[in-house]
Amino acid sequence: MALLVANGALIVAMWVRHGGTDHLTSPAAILTAAGQITALLGTYLALVQLVLMARSPWLDQVFGMDRLAWAHRWLGFATVWLIAGHAVLTTVGWSLGDGRSVLDEATNLLGTYPFVLMSAAGLACFLAVAVTSVRAARRRLSYETWFGIHLYAYLGIALGFAHQLVVGTDFIGDPVARLYWISLFVMTAAMILVFRFGQPIATTLRHQTRIGSVVTEAPGVVSVYVTGRDLDRLAARSGQYFNLRILNRDGWWRAHPFSLSAAPNGRSLRFTVKDLGDWTARIQALAPGTRVALEGPYGTLTGARRTRQRVLLVAGGIGITPLRALMESLPARPGDLTLIYRASHESEVVFREELDALAAYRGASVHYLVGRRGSREMPGNPLDVAGLRALVPDVRDRDVYLCGPFRLMESVRASLKALAVPASQVHLERFAY
Repeated sequence: MALLVANGALIVAMWVRHGGTDHLTSPAAILTAAGQITALLGTYLALVQLVLMARSPWLDQVFGMDRLAWAHRWLGFATVWLIAGHAVLTTVGWSLGDGRSVLDEATNLLGTYPFVLMSAAGLACFLAVAVTSVRAARRRLSYETWFGIHLYAYLGIALGFAHQLVVGTDFIGDPVARLYWISLFVMTAAMILVFRFGQPIATTLRHQTRIGSVVTEAPGVVSVYVTGRDLDRLAARSGQYFNLRILNRDGWWRAHPFSLSAAPNGRSLRFTVKDLGDWTARIQALAPGTRVALEGPYGTLTGARRTRQRVLLVAGGIGITPLRALMESLPARPGDLTLIYRASHESEVVFREELDALAAYRGASVHYLVGRRGSREMPGNPLDVAGLRALVPDVRDRDVYLCGPFRLMESVRASLKALAVPASQVHLERFAY
């Protein structure tokens, strides 16, 4: 964080050094100056956005993909506001200085100023990404559509860079500042190329991964076994997830995240997939032998975050997948592990036989909370403060691992907070599937 702030301060200092605060004697000059600084900071945050989601293993392990995604989301909205602010402030400032209407000035800038039309297209890309990132819009889009729209952020940055390179305040007459900014773009591109492309290609080629079998677990739920060469050398842990990319005509260009649903055994990796109506439905028809690319492993929902001997696992729906793997692999004595599994219908309970067998073998406890909330069998919230205290009286002395729908995790977190469970003992992964 200190490094990010320091770079931002350096960018502002270079702008001041280049005369950014000189001649602020009129509303036109003030608005134009504000447009310059919002452009510089917006561009900087856009690059930070790409670095955060470049899939760097170091960033993933230090901060966790959940925290990175949270920062990515809110910095993303800040980026759009700054870049849009640059467009508005600059246009209004120039219109006041030239004595034209805002519409006339905008038309003049788009038609005659270097790369302004290109940067306007870049802004449109950012706006599309921002609109589809709003939670209400996100729920209405398939993963493929949402992911495809987000790729336009790369195009938006590329289009804006051409404009900044030619007319940017920090590029005219200062080779040091020019080198600094170009270095930021080059380093960002290098991280993307290495971690989002190079590393997955190397992993796939090394391990020759392919579909071993597809097994039905429940209505609309299947387990996909991925086999390959030297999988024992793949540094994967229970609780982590991979992005899977099917290497056929329809699937090679899109990747989906899926959690390991069984502890890695060196022979195969098991991913359990629920049919959500998009690409996930197609995976159920894959034939054994189909080549797949693996990107990962990612995620910090592992035993490495454990701080207590006793552990509570709380799963909702298909969120059972990483917790089932943890239940299998976490070192524990009899009585140390407790699993609470929440589902609306009995048909949504996955791995019941496996979970019961693991519980018997490891001396763990399993509580199935099945029923639609508000129904006769479940009139209230079974995971409120009273419910958790009744099921797990010693919850304050446990690490708690959460995975499931957003509302369930937020409800459980609120209950844990009310029970005075320290935040350092609560571990969750919103991007585990």
